[in-house]
Amino acid sequence: MRRTVPLLLTLTLAIAGAGCGDDSAGDGGGQDPIRVGQIVSLTGNYSPLGTENQKSVALAVEQINAKGGIGGRRLELTVRDDKSMPDQAVLAFNELKGDSDAIIGSPFSNSALATIPLVDREEIPYLSLTPADEQIQPVHPYVFVVPATAGTYAEAALQYFQASGLKRIALAFDTKSAYAGAGAKGLQAKAGTYGVTLAPIEEFQTTATEFGAVFTHVRSSTAQALMVWATGAPAVALTKQYAASGLTIPLVLTGAQASKLFLEPAGAAADGVIVSSSIGVVGSALPAGPQKVAVDELTTSFTAKYGYPPPQFAQDGYSGVKLLAAAIEKAGGTDRKKVRDALEGLRLTTPNGTYAYSATDHGGLTTDYISINTVRGGTFVPTDYSKAKLATVGGK
Repeated sequence: MRRTVPLLLTLTLAIAGAGCGDDSAGDGGGQDPIRVGQIVSLTGNYSPLGTENQKSVALAVEQINAKGGIGGRRLELTVRDDKSMPDQAVLAFNELKGDSDAIIGSPFSNSALATIPLVDREEIPYLSLTPADEQIQPVHPYVFVVPATAGTYAEAALQYFQASGLKRIALAFDTKSAYAGAGAKGLQAKAGTYGVTLAPIEEFQTTATEFGAVFTHVRSSTAQALMVWATGAPAVALTKQYAASGLTIPLVLTGAQASKLFLEPAGAAADGVIVSSSIGVVGSALPAGPQKVAVDELTTSFTAKYGYPPPQFAQDGYSGVKLLAAAIEKAGGTDRKKVRDALEGLRLTTPNGTYAYSATDHGGLTTDYISINTVRGGTFVPTDYSKAKLATVGGK
C-alpha cells in the first residue's frame, strides 16, 4: 500500500508528457489537456485483468499524444486502483470525477455496478471495461460497455452449440460475479431458441477451490458439454481438476479466460478446452481488411512493448480509449453531453470489432465479433466454425 500513491502519480505525469519532444511543445499549444480517469483493479483478485487493461489504456494514450493529441489537446491519464473491491471503486470515482472529462471503468463487474449510480448523478461519460449486461439494461445515459456483453457471449456460445449439434449442456457459474451471473442468465433466457437444454446447473463462489461435486453431477447427467462462467483463479483450478476428472465432454470457457493469465497457470490441462474471445485475440486468422488493420495496430505495438500478444483485457482497454477519442473528436471537445451524444452515434472499427452504439444500445458489439477457439499448445486457435465466421468480418 505504501507504494500505491507515488506509482499512480508517476504514471499520470509520464503519460501526460508522453510524446513531448521539448519544452516548447507544452501541453498542446497552451490548450488544456483532456483529462481521462481510469478505475482499474491493480491489486486483489481481479488484478490479472486490471493490469492488462491498464497497460493497453496507457499504450493507446501514449500513441494519441505522440500524434499531437485530439484537436491539439493532449490526453492526461490519471489511474486509481479499486483493489478489486466495489467500495474502493466508489472511492476512486469520487476522487476522479471533479478532474476528469471522462472515466474508463473497472474490469470487475461488481465494481462497475457500484459506480454506475454515481455516473448517472454526475453525468460523466463512462466507458466500462467489464461486460455485465446490467450496466446497460436498462440504458444508463452516460454508460457505454466496451467488451461484448456477457449476454452476447452467451448467445455466441449457443450459436456454436447449435451449429455443432450439442443440445444438452451442463452449466456451472460463479454466483458472486455479476459477469458470470449475467452470462448464466443469458444462456438460460435463450437456450430454448437454439434447441439447447441446460442441465445440470451448478453454482459456486469466487473463493471455490474444489469442484469435485460439480463433476460428479455432470458425470451422472446426459450433458454433451460443460460451460463454465468464472473469472480469475476458479477457472484455472476447475480446468486442472477437469483434466484429471475422467470426463471427456468438451469444457467451454468464456472471454474471461482468453489470456496468457489463464493459459500459463492452467498449463497442459488447458489443451483442448474451448474458450470464446474477442476476435482481436485471434487476429492472425482474420482476412485482410480494416478489421485486421485495427487488430494489427494493437498487436504489433503491444507485443513490441511487453513481449507477448495482447490478451482479451488489453483488447478492451485499447478499444475503450479509441472509442473515447473518436467521440471527443466527433463532439469537437469534451462537453460531456456532446461526447455522450457522439458515442451514441458512433461507428468505429477497433481491435474488439466494429462498434455501432445507439441511443438504445450502449453495448455496440454483436456475436459477429466473438470467436470460439480451441486451446492448442498454449495458444488460442479458432475452431472451424469460427474460421468460417471470421472470414466474413475482414472488410467490415
